[in-house]
Amino acid sequence: MNNWSTDIKKLSKYPEKFTIWKLEQLINFGLDGQKLSLVELKKYLSKLNIDAQKRKYLDSLINA
Repeated sequence: MNNWSTDIKKLSKYPEKFTIWKLEQLINFGLDGQKLSLVELKKYLSKLNIDAQKRKYLDSLINA
């Protein structure tokens, strides 16, 4: 994943923040062939800064 606005090396020193940031990027801007980790998504869904409709959709998939 390429990101021009975030220092990934600096952010990767904080595993939880990095994971949340990465999930938000993948959900908001496309997966680009990657898959979301179901375990991480379940763990951090409530902390993600994403659209309410996306959150509701992902929650319905997780709990289906």
